[in-house]
Amino acid sequence: MAVDYTVIVVYLVGMLAMGWWGMRRAKSKSEFLVAGRRLGPAMYSGTMAAIVLGGASTIGGVGLGYKYGLSGAWMVFTIGLGLLALSVFFSARIARLKVYTVSEMLDLRYGGRAGVISGVVMWAYTLMLAVTSTIAYATIFDVLFDMNRTLAIVLGGSIVVAYSTLGGMWSITLTDMVQFVVKTIGVLLLLLPIAVVKAGGFSGMRAKLPTSYFDPLGIGGETIFTYVLIYTFGMLIGQDIWQRVFTARDDRTAKWGGTASGTYCLVYAVAGAVIGTAAKVLYPKLASPDDAFATIVKDELPIGVRGLVLAAALAAVMSTSSGALIACATVANNDIWSRLRGMVRQGGEEHDEVKGNRVFILIMGLGVIGTAIALNNVVEALTVAYNLLVGGLLVPILGGLLWKRGTVQGALASVIVGGLAVTGLMAGYGILANEPVYYGLLASLAAYLAVSLATKPTDERVLAVWRDRLAGKSPELPSEPVPAHQ
Repeated sequence: MAVDYTVIVVYLVGMLAMGWWGMRRAKSKSEFLVAGRRLGPAMYSGTMAAIVLGGASTIGGVGLGYKYGLSGAWMVFTIGLGLLALSVFFSARIARLKVYTVSEMLDLRYGGRAGVISGVVMWAYTLMLAVTSTIAYATIFDVLFDMNRTLAIVLGGSIVVAYSTLGGMWSITLTDMVQFVVKTIGVLLLLLPIAVVKAGGFSGMRAKLPTSYFDPLGIGGETIFTYVLIYTFGMLIGQDIWQRVFTARDDRTAKWGGTASGTYCLVYAVAGAVIGTAAKVLYPKLASPDDAFATIVKDELPIGVRGLVLAAALAAVMSTSSGALIACATVANNDIWSRLRGMVRQGGEEHDEVKGNRVFILIMGLGVIGTAIALNNVVEALTVAYNLLVGGLLVPILGGLLWKRGTVQGALASVIVGGLAVTGLMAGYGILANEPVYYGLLASLAAYLAVSLATKPTDERVLAVWRDRLAGKSPELPSEPVPAHQ
């Protein structure tokens, strides 16, 4: 294992070195939080693919392939579909807004203070996303070093917190680009063909497994529909995703770079399911489907290659973890803390804001590590996060982008009613049930439509500012939102 260990250690040291380099670039709020909005197509598409394809997409995607066969690709496939929809229909407009958070977009569109409430919901989502990604370190380091779970979480989490705190989005962008390359080589170019060959090729796999393993819809129509609601729509509104859109150099980069990333996700989804199916042939009686990735890597790959593939898994986890962490800290600082203190300076580029955001990343990072150590049920935590995100924020965000008649009162009602409905339904039906997100979304939509139509239309001056920003005519946000009614 010495060669494998060397590969991993070199990789981890490289991540820290890039964090140090990124610190020298991040001299303003824009540089620190959105990489100066300067990423070109190649770097943008690579880093966007890196953040959406995390531990759940890699280890979990292979696990679903082990359990269901080719239809196990649907979870990651719906992530790719969401990224494609975001890139084709919304990313250019989002990039032109020149904001830092989803809540700032809501304030700009509705002309009122919807930011704190929506910020709390978004913060809970990004926190849980960072926590669940951090927990995944335990699986990888256990395979590598037979390491204690808590120590593995502390080690992996500390490295991510360190480079994210040092250089912000510049460090995360650089590390994500490396992680994208490592993932592509490790999973698509090495593990996929080796796993298929070891399992006897596709003909051998078909001979040894039930036909249901090769049914594209074998996982079930209801499950696929739920994946679309949670993951496809979640891609449209998550702060971690939007913050990457904000890094694009221009509209074309956001649209076509994101389209390339979404297409890559579709390929990655199929690859993970095929690897899992091959693992089912090789190890038909694993205790847990999520053990499939680590087992096939450990037992079937040659020395050196094994280290690179495990580095690829580590890269997948780190990219999502770091992206969720900076999103969590950005929301906590800009949408919650600053607003509660009455110190909102939207659009400011003051250099001392870098220090404040850096402190928040460190604080949130320590909180993420502590929560990851204490938390046991990862699936439930992630389900709660996505249910709150989609149930509470999907309608007011998409409504703001698509429906002129939506008002700030309607947006607030939608967030509150949707969030409470999802929470209550999870308590009644169970956290993993499908009904909470179904009925929560309907309640959120009903509240948005009813309250918006019952209240005065948004002030035309607010909409004029909004239209100018969507057209890319105004480079900065106004210092204070225009009142909704005056």
